[in-house]
Amino acid sequence: MAIEKRVFGIARRIARRRSAPAFHPWGLTCAGVLDVPGTGGAAPWGVPFLDRAGRYEVTVRWSRAAGLPARWPDALGLALRVEDAGGTGAPLDLLLTSSGSGPVGRHVPRPRRDALAGPYSTLLAHRVGDRERVIAAFPVRGAHRRRVRGDLASLRRALDDAPVRVELCAAGPGEPWRGLATLVVGTPRPYPAGTTPTYDPYLHGLPGLRPTDRLHGLRAAAYSGSRHGRQAVGRIPHVSAGRGQAPGRRDRPGAL
Repeated sequence: MAIEKRVFGIARRIARRRSAPAFHPWGLTCAGVLDVPGTGGAAPWGVPFLDRAGRYEVTVRWSRAAGLPARWPDALGLALRVEDAGGTGAPLDLLLTSSGSGPVGRHVPRPRRDALAGPYSTLLAHRVGDRERVIAAFPVRGAHRRRVRGDLASLRRALDDAPVRVELCAAGPGEPWRGLATLVVGTPRPYPAGTTPTYDPYLHGLPGLRPTDRLHGLRAAAYSGSRHGRQAVGRIPHVSAGRGQAPGRRDRPGAL
């Protein structure tokens, strides 16, 4: 389609110009733990991963969507790779972006200066059991009483001081937010280049828990253009303190 070709071309040009992905170009990668309480006596979700209690290792990538300078607000990204969510070797990927929480706001990216000031949502609906629902992550202040700036260097310092707890919830049209799981994000880790995952919720979904096909073509065109632009340049960017990122490490950007 013409619009998908246009999106592909724009993303490719941005990636070539910045020598990095067009979207979420630099990130901070951390290990996390996800606790799923299961539904117990409540109504089941219809998804085994959510209906039974379990604990899972998670690779978390915090990023700035547009890669703007640290002093500017930016939409913030939170990418999750839940290992073995669907059984051994079957991960679940979730891509969330800073947003509002209301019926409209949960679908709209919201630039943010404080990384813990509000929710992150999938923006687009996911199939959760037998309904379409948006999935959101609500940070809990906990030990972080003061504002945590949304640049990656500040996030690194905050996570070095104390882990961040995040409540994962889901809601469909006309539904209140309902808890899914609790995520604890730990200290950032110096993952070697090429070892952090490429997050793809379409490839790494679960039966009964995956994005709907709405706007899939546009999203696929955007990320394909970004990959082509990076390949034309042929290098992976360093993460530098001068652009609001964490110093002294590389982070291979993924599908996000």
